[in-house]
Amino acid sequence: MKCGNALDALYEEDAIPLGKRLSLAFHVIFCRYCADHLEKYEIVRRELKTGFFPASPDYCDSIMDRIYEQAFDDSVQNCETGGFSIKSWAIAGVLLLVSLITIFFSQDFINIARDEGSSYLIPLGIIIGIVITGYGALFVGSHLKELSERFKL
Repeated sequence: MKCGNALDALYEEDAIPLGKRLSLAFHVIFCRYCADHLEKYEIVRRELKTGFFPASPDYCDSIMDRIYEQAFDDSVQNCETGGFSIKSWAIAGVLLLVSLITIFFSQDFINIARDEGSSYLIPLGIIIGIVITGYGALFVGSHLKELSERFKL
């Protein structure tokens, strides 16, 4: 048996027939290279079967206890927003949207778009999308309690 065939037989997941197993054992006795591979392969298989990853501590109960405590804690439920009202957030959002739209009418944008072509619009569109998405996420995140009370969610 050649080393390539022996290593292929070694790594087979199916049950190896008796004749092939005897041939493999005979080859491993005389071939040090394949014997080293077999030894390393058995070590890896044993490690993976017996638990390669160490046992992690069980934090589930302590985390759930803290969540349960906070659900009934009045100091956590009565937290205030950062001092910005929904009105001021909406006005700032409209100003941000208007400023992003007016980019397309500036002289610098027209010159760059003429020189670079439509490929310039892709990164600009990505940046505008990121800014609007980030602003919306900050708005909803900071006013979640007010919004849920207003829309009765």
